[in-house]
Amino acid sequence: MKTDFKKYQGTGNDFIIFNNLDASLPKLTKETIAHLCHRRFGIGADGLMLLEKAEGYDFRMVYFNSDGSESTMCGNGGRCVVKFAFDLGLISDKTLFVAIDGPHTAFVKDNEVHLGMMDVYDIERNPESAFLNTGSPHYVELCKEIANVNVFERGKKTRYSEQFAPGGTNVNFLELRNENTIEVRTYERGVEDETYSCGTGVTAAAIIASYSGYTSPIQVKTKGGNLQVSFNPTPDDTFENVFLIGPALKVFEGQVDL
Repeated sequence: MKTDFKKYQGTGNDFIIFNNLDASLPKLTKETIAHLCHRRFGIGADGLMLLEKAEGYDFRMVYFNSDGSESTMCGNGGRCVVKFAFDLGLISDKTLFVAIDGPHTAFVKDNEVHLGMMDVYDIERNPESAFLNTGSPHYVELCKEIANVNVFERGKKTRYSEQFAPGGTNVNFLELRNENTIEVRTYERGVEDETYSCGTGVTAAAIIASYSGYTSPIQVKTKGGNLQVSFNPTPDDTFENVFLIGPALKVFEGQVDL
């Protein structure tokens, strides 16, 4: 069946999105999703999302990695699906939706999407690295001269290391810059490569930067553009009211046979 789709990107993290509010889409297999996300034989994307009905919420976000596996939370994907719902007229400037990691609030302001993330706690920290969950598991490693880091080789090695078996982890390289600004590069699990940006990874890196004196909102540079992360730290080392902030834009639309 021919089905309409939209493609959105948030700081270079790009996604195929289907409106499945009427539950008319056929069940998408892992192979079909991987084919659609393939950059030479399909549409090409870092992931694929379904916008579906959810009782008590404006919608449900269902997210798949580009290899076809169902994913944990995707921050940039969340911002893009909110903008998709906004462009459809399904929501006004504010929304409450649900994803695999639970409910999320979000609002659209000045062409940017402010996405509420989960509270972050139980952070494992070492002098030069950390591990935390921001909706997806993230290893964060402090580095210098981030432009020279071989993100693919080093990220892949950590992602598949015995320490994070069997599920693996996303891997972020964090460089602390001046004026409350950091730079982040990410190897994403499920994409199995460096992406232009990773929302949950950026969030994780900004939280780790706060231990070095950086204060909310933290400005974040990625290969795909600039983001902000705001949060409220608590005395018990929990980060509440976490927001990922940045642009989300429709790239193109079309039809595909499913």
